[in-house]
Amino acid sequence: MIEQSLVLPCGHLLPNRIIKTAMTEGLANAHDHATASHLQLYRTWAQGGAAALVTGNIMIDRRYLERAGNVVVEDDTGLYALINWARAVHEGGSQLWAQISHPGRQCPRLVNAHPLAPSEVQLQLAGNFGKPRAATDSDIQDIIRRFANTAGILKDAGFDGVQIHAAHGYLLSQFLSPRTNQRNDQWGGSLINRASLLLSVVRAVRERVGASFPISVKLNSSDFVNGGFTLDECVQVVTWLNEAGVDLLEVSGGTYEQLAFFQHTPQDQVRDSTRHREAMFLEYAQSIKAVAAMPIMVTGGFRTKTGMDDALKAGHTDMIGVARPFCLDPSFPSRMMAGLVDTLPVPESRLVLGSGYWGPNSKSETMRGLNNFSQAGWYYSQIERMAAGDAPNPNLSPLSALLGHFWHDFLRVLRRRRR
Repeated sequence: MIEQSLVLPCGHLLPNRIIKTAMTEGLANAHDHATASHLQLYRTWAQGGAAALVTGNIMIDRRYLERAGNVVVEDDTGLYALINWARAVHEGGSQLWAQISHPGRQCPRLVNAHPLAPSEVQLQLAGNFGKPRAATDSDIQDIIRRFANTAGILKDAGFDGVQIHAAHGYLLSQFLSPRTNQRNDQWGGSLINRASLLLSVVRAVRERVGASFPISVKLNSSDFVNGGFTLDECVQVVTWLNEAGVDLLEVSGGTYEQLAFFQHTPQDQVRDSTRHREAMFLEYAQSIKAVAAMPIMVTGGFRTKTGMDDALKAGHTDMIGVARPFCLDPSFPSRMMAGLVDTLPVPESRLVLGSGYWGPNSKSETMRGLNNFSQAGWYYSQIERMAAGDAPNPNLSPLSALLGHFWHDFLRVLRRRRR
């Protein structure tokens, strides 16, 4: 099944059913442009056989980043680097799709102490995020314009598609959630009002890139927090996206407050009703698939060819999204489709800072947060190794990865400020 091609509603062909989904890279230069490191990393992944590679966050506004080291595309000053990035992926035999994004309140304090958000609801997480200001109507119109402008530049650079990031607690996700969107104007309150920014962005991007260029949306199945965006609301938003010209819907979940996409649940803690399913969002995806007019992709948890094929055969998903295994085994898609490998590495259970109070089941919110960040830092380190032309290091210490992640991000902030 994973070997089969898929034609998207716009007519674009995906040669198989595996897509490398977005992982933040942090490899941009001080001018927020793509670098030779991107070319090295994505050339390696492109040679692995996936149908397409989705970039990490490409930001639409250099004032607001997910982290220092993000690529920013708001004009054509970095166009030549983007052209080379797309060319490197095409030479490797894959497609390059850009995830375009605005972090909203999830912009680190070191990047901007006063981020932009739907409402003045601050993210309380290790003191890393400042209190946001509520976006004005002028700000919102500028955001819509920026998403369309960024998408158009990336199309001109030779990218094969774009993905609008409306999940994981980033700006569009914040507008969807009543927890973070406490507005009482046309952009808040009812679900249709909260969804208006996402729908306006999709329409503006479609107008800019044309009918035959693929547009994906990444959407939370649920925020998994009290008062957040729910599955029922997600299903309704999907019915509206059906009319907006979306070619592929990626189903995910969680925010920085509830990092479902960072977590790996041991098999003895999984409910019997879902034990046979590998992917953590498959159960939610079935409700979404029932109303979606576009193909959907489920990301998070797939680790065996059997699990991938079963999900496709059952009609629970149309594409298989995989991220972290590409950091340890970048060539697995071609080998899996050739029958040479069935199971992918799952190191998350050992990527913790210790046991007891320091372990993954600690009652301390701070320790759970640090363990989540140690996992993320461990994978960031593997990305940096491959971007430098080195092989992944599966024996890397999670503590050294965590400290290295914080230190490298701090240096990136300083370098950016000195430019």
